Amino acid sequence: MMQFLKRFNLFGGRTVKTGISVFITALICSFFDLPVIFAVITAVVTIEHTVVASIRKAAVRFPAAAIGALIAVLMYSMFGKVALAYGLAAMLTIGICHKLKLDDGITVATITAIAMIPDFGENEIVSFIVRLGTTSIGIVVSTIVNFFLLPPNYTTTILKNLHMMNRTASLLLRKILLDVTDESRQKTSFLRRLHRQLTTRLERTEVLLNFQREEWKYHRHSRGDLKQLVYVKEHLSLMHQIVYQLGNMLYARETTPSFDENEKELILYLGKLYAQVITDKTHTISEEQFKLVEDLDQRLWEWREHHIEQRYGYRHHFVAEVVLIYELLSFHDVLEEMHLLTKKHEEHIITYDD
Repeated sequence: MMQFLKRFNLFGGRTVKTGISVFITALICSFFDLPVIFAVITAVVTIEHTVVASIRKAAVRFPAAAIGALIAVLMYSMFGKVALAYGLAAMLTIGICHKLKLDDGITVATITAIAMIPDFGENEIVSFIVRLGTTSIGIVVSTIVNFFLLPPNYTTTILKNLHMMNRTASLLLRKILLDVTDESRQKTSFLRRLHRQLTTRLERTEVLLNFQREEWKYHRHSRGDLKQLVYVKEHLSLMHQIVYQLGNMLYARETTPSFDENEKELILYLGKLYAQVITDKTHTISEEQFKLVEDLDQRLWEWREHHIEQRYGYRHHFVAEVVLIYELLSFHDVLEEMHLLTKKHEEHIITYDD
Protein backbone atom coordinates (compact mmCIF):
# COMPACT_ATOMS: atom_id res chain seq x y z
CA MET A 1 0.00 0.00 0.00
CA MET A 2 2.81 2.43 0.93
CA GLN A 3 4.61 1.66 -2.34
CA PHE A 4 1.39 2.51 -4.20
CA LEU A 5 1.12 5.84 -2.36
CA LYS A 6 4.78 6.68 -2.97
CA ARG A 7 4.42 5.87 -6.65
CA PHE A 8 1.65 8.41 -7.07
CA ASN A 9 3.24 10.88 -4.63
CA LEU A 10 -0.02 11.37 -2.70
CA PHE A 11 1.52 12.38 0.60
CA GLY A 12 4.20 15.04 0.63
CA GLY A 13 5.67 16.42 3.83
CA ARG A 14 3.30 19.39 3.91
CA THR A 15 0.27 17.11 3.46
CA VAL A 16 1.38 14.88 6.31
CA LYS A 17 1.95 17.89 8.58
CA THR A 18 -1.49 19.25 7.71
CA GLY A 19 -3.12 15.94 8.65
CA ILE A 20 -1.22 15.75 11.94
CA SER A 21 -2.05 19.38 12.76
CA VAL A 22 -5.75 18.76 12.15
CA PHE A 23 -5.64 15.59 14.26
CA ILE A 24 -3.92 17.25 17.25
CA THR A 25 -6.14 20.34 17.00
CA ALA A 26 -9.31 18.24 16.94
CA LEU A 27 -8.00 16.15 19.85
CA ILE A 28 -7.34 19.23 22.01
CA CYS A 29 -10.71 20.81 21.22
CA SER A 30 -12.56 17.54 21.92
CA PHE A 31 -10.72 17.14 25.23
CA PHE A 32 -11.85 20.59 26.39
CA ASP A 33 -15.31 20.19 24.81
CA LEU A 34 -14.76 23.10 22.40
CA PRO A 35 -16.14 23.45 18.86
CA VAL A 36 -13.76 21.70 16.49
CA ILE A 37 -14.66 23.14 13.10
CA PHE A 38 -13.06 26.61 13.46
CA ALA A 39 -9.87 25.19 14.88
CA VAL A 40 -9.33 22.54 12.20
CA ILE A 41 -10.12 24.93 9.34
CA THR A 42 -7.52 27.32 10.73
CA ALA A 43 -5.03 24.46 11.12
CA VAL A 44 -5.45 23.53 7.44
CA VAL A 45 -4.82 27.03 6.08
CA THR A 46 -1.99 27.84 8.50
CA ILE A 47 0.58 25.24 7.38
CA GLU A 48 3.14 27.07 5.22
CA HIS A 49 6.12 26.08 3.06
CA THR A 50 8.62 27.21 5.69
CA VAL A 51 8.80 27.68 9.46
CA VAL A 52 9.60 31.37 8.98
CA ALA A 53 6.42 31.88 6.96
CA SER A 54 4.34 29.99 9.54
CA ILE A 55 5.62 32.09 12.44
CA ARG A 56 5.35 35.37 10.55
CA LYS A 57 1.85 34.66 9.29
CA ALA A 58 0.68 33.27 12.63
CA ALA A 59 1.43 36.70 14.13
CA VAL A 60 -0.85 38.20 11.48
CA ARG A 61 -3.60 35.60 11.53
CA PHE A 62 -4.36 35.86 15.23
CA PRO A 63 -5.35 39.56 15.23
CA ALA A 64 -7.08 39.04 11.87
CA ALA A 65 -9.15 36.21 13.37
CA ALA A 66 -10.01 38.44 16.33
CA ILE A 67 -11.26 41.13 13.93
CA GLY A 68 -13.35 38.55 12.06
CA ALA A 69 -14.88 37.24 15.28
CA LEU A 70 -15.66 40.76 16.52
CA ILE A 71 -17.32 41.71 13.24
CA ALA A 72 -19.39 38.51 13.37
CA VAL A 73 -20.64 39.48 16.85
CA LEU A 74 -21.59 42.96 15.64
CA MET A 75 -23.38 41.71 12.52
CA TYR A 76 -25.28 39.07 14.49
CA SER A 77 -26.29 41.64 17.11
CA MET A 78 -27.56 44.06 14.46
CA PHE A 79 -29.18 41.74 11.90
CA GLY A 80 -29.38 38.25 13.34
CA LYS A 81 -28.86 35.13 11.21
CA VAL A 82 -29.83 36.62 7.84
CA ALA A 83 -28.10 36.77 4.47
CA LEU A 84 -27.24 40.45 4.91
CA ALA A 85 -25.25 39.65 8.06
CA TYR A 86 -23.10 37.11 6.18
CA GLY A 87 -22.40 39.47 3.29
CA LEU A 88 -21.54 42.45 5.46
CA ALA A 89 -19.40 40.32 7.77
CA ALA A 90 -17.34 39.08 4.83
CA MET A 91 -16.97 42.52 3.24
CA LEU A 92 -16.07 44.34 6.44
CA THR A 93 -13.60 41.64 7.52
CA ILE A 94 -11.77 41.70 4.19
CA GLY A 95 -11.77 45.49 3.99
CA ILE A 96 -10.56 46.12 7.55
CA CYS A 97 -7.87 43.42 7.42
CA HIS A 98 -6.60 44.83 4.14
CA LYS A 99 -6.49 48.38 5.52
CA LEU A 100 -4.57 47.14 8.57
CA LYS A 101 -2.14 45.24 6.30
CA LEU A 102 -3.24 41.87 7.66
CA ASP A 103 -3.61 40.34 4.19
CA ASP A 104 -2.07 36.99 5.20
CA GLY A 105 -4.86 36.58 7.73
CA ILE A 106 -7.80 37.53 5.51
CA THR A 107 -8.78 33.93 4.70
CA VAL A 108 -8.80 32.82 8.36
CA ALA A 109 -10.56 36.01 9.46
CA THR A 110 -13.29 35.76 6.81
CA ILE A 111 -13.95 32.08 7.51
CA THR A 112 -14.15 32.87 11.23
CA ALA A 113 -16.57 35.75 10.65
CA ILE A 114 -19.08 34.01 8.41
CA ALA A 115 -18.91 30.61 10.13
CA MET A 116 -19.61 32.11 13.58
CA ILE A 117 -22.96 33.66 12.68
CA PRO A 118 -25.08 30.48 12.44
CA ASP A 119 -23.61 29.03 15.68
CA PHE A 120 -24.09 31.91 18.09
CA GLY A 121 -25.43 30.83 21.47
CA GLU A 122 -27.24 32.84 24.08
CA ASN A 123 -24.15 34.69 25.27
CA GLU A 124 -22.40 36.48 22.40
CA ILE A 125 -19.33 37.39 24.46
CA VAL A 126 -18.78 33.74 25.41
CA SER A 127 -19.20 32.73 21.77
CA PHE A 128 -16.63 35.36 20.74
CA ILE A 129 -14.08 34.10 23.29
CA VAL A 130 -14.68 30.44 22.40
CA ARG A 131 -14.35 31.01 18.66
CA LEU A 132 -11.23 33.10 19.07
CA GLY A 133 -9.77 30.48 21.39
CA THR A 134 -10.38 27.57 19.02
CA THR A 135 -8.96 29.55 16.10
CA SER A 136 -5.88 30.28 18.20
CA ILE A 137 -5.48 26.59 18.96
CA GLY A 138 -5.40 25.81 15.23
CA ILE A 139 -2.81 28.53 14.56
CA VAL A 140 -0.55 27.51 17.45
CA VAL A 141 -0.72 23.77 16.77
CA SER A 142 0.02 24.19 13.04
CA THR A 143 2.96 26.49 13.74
CA ILE A 144 4.46 24.08 16.30
CA VAL A 145 3.99 21.06 14.02
CA ASN A 146 5.55 22.93 11.10
CA PHE A 147 8.53 23.84 13.29
CA PHE A 148 9.33 20.46 14.81
CA LEU A 149 7.94 17.86 12.40
CA LEU A 150 9.41 17.03 8.97
CA PRO A 151 11.27 20.31 8.37
CA PRO A 152 11.05 20.96 4.62
CA ASN A 153 14.12 20.25 2.53
CA TYR A 154 13.93 21.50 -1.03
CA THR A 155 17.52 20.61 -1.97
CA THR A 156 16.64 17.52 -4.01
CA THR A 157 13.95 19.38 -5.96
CA ILE A 158 16.28 22.33 -6.56
CA LEU A 159 19.07 20.09 -7.90
CA LYS A 160 16.59 18.22 -10.07
CA ASN A 161 15.36 21.54 -11.48
CA LEU A 162 18.93 22.59 -12.27
CA HIS A 163 19.43 19.32 -14.10
CA MET A 164 16.20 19.77 -16.08
CA MET A 165 17.00 23.40 -16.91
CA ASN A 166 20.37 22.40 -18.31
CA ARG A 167 18.70 19.77 -20.49
CA THR A 168 15.97 22.16 -21.69
CA ALA A 169 18.49 24.91 -22.48
CA SER A 170 20.62 22.40 -24.38
CA LEU A 171 17.64 21.20 -26.42
CA LEU A 172 16.40 24.71 -27.15
CA LEU A 173 19.84 25.88 -28.30
CA ARG A 174 20.18 22.91 -30.65
CA LYS A 175 16.70 23.45 -32.11
CA ILE A 176 17.30 27.16 -32.69
CA LEU A 177 20.60 26.55 -34.48
CA LEU A 178 19.15 23.74 -36.58
CA ASP A 179 16.53 26.21 -37.73
CA VAL A 180 18.99 29.07 -38.31
CA THR A 181 21.26 26.88 -40.47
CA ASP A 182 18.29 25.49 -42.44
CA GLU A 183 19.23 22.02 -41.27
CA SER A 184 15.77 21.40 -39.86
CA ARG A 185 12.85 23.84 -39.74
CA GLN A 186 11.33 24.27 -36.29
CA LYS A 187 7.90 25.57 -35.34
CA THR A 188 8.05 28.96 -33.62
CA SER A 189 5.35 27.88 -31.14
CA PHE A 190 7.43 24.86 -30.09
CA LEU A 191 10.58 26.92 -29.54
CA ARG A 192 8.68 29.54 -27.58
CA ARG A 193 7.09 26.83 -25.44
CA LEU A 194 10.53 25.43 -24.60
CA HIS A 195 11.76 28.91 -23.68
CA ARG A 196 8.68 29.49 -21.52
CA GLN A 197 9.21 26.16 -19.76
CA LEU A 198 12.81 27.11 -19.04
CA THR A 199 11.79 30.51 -17.67
CA THR A 200 9.03 29.05 -15.50
CA ARG A 201 11.27 26.38 -14.00
CA LEU A 202 13.93 29.00 -13.28
CA GLU A 203 11.43 31.19 -11.42
CA ARG A 204 10.08 28.24 -9.42
CA THR A 205 13.59 27.14 -8.47
CA GLU A 206 14.41 30.60 -7.18
CA VAL A 207 11.29 30.47 -5.00
CA LEU A 208 12.37 27.09 -3.59
CA LEU A 209 15.86 28.46 -2.98
CA ASN A 210 14.39 31.30 -0.93
CA PHE A 211 12.24 28.80 0.99
CA GLN A 212 15.32 26.72 1.83
CA ARG A 213 17.31 29.76 2.90
CA GLU A 214 14.49 30.86 5.22
CA GLU A 215 14.13 27.34 6.62
CA TRP A 216 17.76 27.22 7.69
CA LYS A 217 17.24 30.23 9.94
CA TYR A 218 15.50 27.88 12.38
CA HIS A 219 17.03 24.47 11.67
CA ARG A 220 20.60 23.29 11.84
CA HIS A 221 22.56 22.84 8.63
CA SER A 222 26.10 21.91 7.77
CA ARG A 223 28.76 24.03 6.12
CA GLY A 224 28.46 21.75 3.10
CA ASP A 225 24.74 22.54 2.86
CA LEU A 226 25.52 26.25 2.90
CA LYS A 227 28.18 25.86 0.20
CA GLN A 228 25.74 23.95 -1.93
CA LEU A 229 23.20 26.75 -1.51
CA VAL A 230 25.79 29.30 -2.66
CA TYR A 231 26.54 27.13 -5.70
CA VAL A 232 22.85 26.90 -6.61
CA LYS A 233 22.36 30.66 -6.25
CA GLU A 234 25.31 31.42 -8.55
CA HIS A 235 24.25 28.73 -11.02
CA LEU A 236 20.77 30.25 -11.23
CA SER A 237 22.33 33.64 -11.91
CA LEU A 238 24.18 32.15 -14.88
CA MET A 239 21.00 30.40 -16.01
CA HIS A 240 19.30 33.81 -16.12
CA GLN A 241 21.93 34.90 -18.63
CA ILE A 242 21.37 31.76 -20.72
CA VAL A 243 17.60 32.31 -20.77
CA TYR A 244 18.17 35.90 -21.89
CA GLN A 245 20.61 34.83 -24.62
CA LEU A 246 18.28 32.12 -25.91
CA GLY A 247 15.46 34.66 -26.01
CA ASN A 248 17.59 36.97 -28.15
CA MET A 249 18.46 34.09 -30.47
CA LEU A 250 14.77 33.27 -30.83
CA TYR A 251 14.03 36.85 -31.82
CA ALA A 252 16.95 37.02 -34.28
CA ARG A 253 15.94 33.68 -35.80
CA GLU A 254 12.51 35.07 -36.76
CA THR A 255 14.15 37.62 -39.10
CA THR A 256 15.55 34.79 -41.27
CA PRO A 257 19.33 35.23 -40.91
CA SER A 258 21.52 34.31 -43.86
CA PHE A 259 24.90 32.57 -43.43
CA ASP A 260 27.15 30.95 -45.97
CA GLU A 261 27.79 27.19 -45.82
CA ASN A 262 31.04 27.47 -43.85
CA GLU A 263 29.36 29.71 -41.27
CA LYS A 264 26.41 27.33 -40.99
CA GLU A 265 28.72 24.39 -40.46
CA LEU A 266 30.66 26.27 -37.77
CA ILE A 267 27.53 27.44 -35.95
CA LEU A 268 25.89 24.02 -36.06
CA TYR A 269 28.96 22.22 -34.75
CA LEU A 270 29.53 24.79 -32.02
CA GLY A 271 25.91 24.36 -30.96
CA LYS A 272 26.49 20.63 -30.62
CA LEU A 273 29.54 21.24 -28.42
CA TYR A 274 27.67 23.81 -26.32
CA ALA A 275 24.82 21.36 -25.79
CA GLN A 276 27.26 18.73 -24.52
CA VAL A 277 28.97 21.19 -22.17
CA ILE A 278 25.79 22.50 -20.56
CA THR A 279 24.52 18.99 -19.79
CA ASP A 280 27.92 17.79 -18.56
CA LYS A 281 28.11 17.54 -14.75
CA THR A 282 31.29 19.61 -14.59
CA HIS A 283 30.57 21.74 -17.70
CA THR A 284 34.02 20.93 -19.05
CA ILE A 285 34.95 22.73 -22.28
CA SER A 286 37.17 21.07 -24.88
CA GLU A 287 40.11 22.74 -26.57
CA GLU A 288 38.32 22.26 -29.87
CA GLN A 289 35.49 24.47 -28.67
CA PHE A 290 37.90 27.23 -27.62
CA LYS A 291 39.47 27.21 -31.11
CA LEU A 292 36.09 27.27 -32.84
CA VAL A 293 34.95 30.16 -30.63
CA GLU A 294 38.03 32.14 -31.70
CA ASP A 295 37.06 31.45 -35.31
CA LEU A 296 33.49 32.59 -34.61
CA ASP A 297 34.84 35.75 -32.99
CA GLN A 298 36.68 36.58 -36.22
CA ARG A 299 33.47 36.00 -38.16
CA LEU A 300 31.73 38.55 -35.97
CA TRP A 301 34.16 41.29 -36.99
CA GLU A 302 33.95 40.24 -40.60
CA TRP A 303 30.20 40.63 -40.51
CA ARG A 304 30.48 44.04 -38.91
CA GLU A 305 33.15 45.30 -41.31
CA HIS A 306 32.17 43.77 -44.64
CA HIS A 307 29.03 41.68 -44.84
CA ILE A 308 26.50 44.12 -43.39
CA GLU A 309 27.02 46.97 -45.84
CA GLN A 310 27.38 44.63 -48.83
CA ARG A 311 24.27 42.65 -48.01
CA TYR A 312 21.98 45.33 -46.61
CA GLY A 313 23.29 48.48 -48.25
CA TYR A 314 23.75 50.31 -44.96
CA ARG A 315 25.75 49.88 -41.74
CA HIS A 316 23.26 48.51 -39.25
CA HIS A 317 25.12 47.45 -36.09
CA PHE A 318 22.84 44.64 -34.94
CA VAL A 319 21.40 42.68 -37.83
CA ALA A 320 20.17 39.14 -37.12
CA GLU A 321 23.46 37.49 -38.07
CA VAL A 322 25.50 39.71 -35.76
CA VAL A 323 23.05 39.17 -32.89
CA LEU A 324 23.23 35.40 -33.29
CA ILE A 325 27.04 35.32 -33.43
CA TYR A 326 27.31 37.71 -30.50
CA GLU A 327 24.90 35.63 -28.38
CA LEU A 328 26.77 32.43 -29.24
CA LEU A 329 30.02 34.02 -28.06
CA SER A 330 28.30 35.22 -24.89
CA PHE A 331 26.88 31.73 -24.39
CA HIS A 332 30.41 30.35 -24.45
CA ASP A 333 31.45 32.89 -21.78
CA VAL A 334 28.62 31.70 -19.52
CA LEU A 335 29.66 28.08 -20.03
CA GLU A 336 33.18 29.02 -18.97
CA GLU A 337 31.78 30.62 -15.81
CA MET A 338 29.68 27.51 -15.15
CA HIS A 339 32.76 25.31 -15.40
CA LEU A 340 34.75 27.54 -13.04
CA LEU A 341 31.81 27.64 -10.61
CA THR A 342 31.49 23.85 -10.62
CA LYS A 343 35.23 23.42 -10.15
CA LYS A 344 35.20 25.89 -7.25
CA HIS A 345 32.38 24.07 -5.43
CA GLU A 346 33.06 20.51 -6.58
CA GLU A 347 33.58 19.24 -3.00
CA HIS A 348 30.15 20.47 -1.93
CA ILE A 349 28.06 19.66 -5.00
CA ILE A 350 25.70 16.71 -5.09
CA THR A 351 24.56 16.45 -8.69
CA TYR A 352 21.17 15.09 -9.60
CA ASP A 353 20.94 12.04 -11.83
CA ASP A 354 17.93 10.67 -13.72
